[in-house]
Amino acid sequence: MNNSVRNTARLIGAGLRALLVLTVVCGVVYPLVVTGVAQAAFPGKANGSEVSSHGTVVGSSLIGQRYDKGKDKRGNPVPDLRFFQPRPAAGLGSNRANGVNTGYDLQVSGASNLGATNTDLVKAVKERKRWVSETYGVPEAKVPADAVTSSGSGLDPDISPAYAELQADRVARENHLPGGTVRRLVERHTDARTLGFLGEPRVNVLELNTALKDLVHGGGKD
Repeated sequence: MNNSVRNTARLIGAGLRALLVLTVVCGVVYPLVVTGVAQAAFPGKANGSEVSSHGTVVGSSLIGQRYDKGKDKRGNPVPDLRFFQPRPAAGLGSNRANGVNTGYDLQVSGASNLGATNTDLVKAVKERKRWVSETYGVPEAKVPADAVTSSGSGLDPDISPAYAELQADRVARENHLPGGTVRRLVERHTDARTLGFLGEPRVNVLELNTALKDLVHGGGKD
């Protein structure tokens, strides 16, 4: 009986010591080391890839956001055409409102899960294509796919160079800037394929619009 009690006590003691050591190593030392290395080597990425303008954080380069000037009578957002528009945010339903997440709601991410033949998706794509065509004055056949479809996460911060270039002249007119100036701005904010072969060329909308604001506030000086 005494041996059994002593063995049990010894096992409990060993378990408690292991728990204490693992708590200190995994719960304190490891997080501090990883955080320290991240802050020293990659401070921007470690802090959320923040984008700032004149000392104010305006968003993260990893997350898309809308550029609207209000809502119409039906409560739908009205795009502000002074800025480059992102790709549609049409992922999973929002936690705060039933229906589709059209506002880059950070509480929810994911694709719409609608198949290519789904009538709602087909209708939405046709409506978006018509809007892009009429708004930017291009044939529907030349509207890029990313202008009318959302990303797999629904939070994609990038658009294709083709969609950015398509918007450039309208953005220039809305801001009273030369078209060539805005197109050069798009070129400077176009990122090539990662390592030269991964992915596709892309334009980060937040970074592009932040540079556009600075250009406008600077009197349009390129």
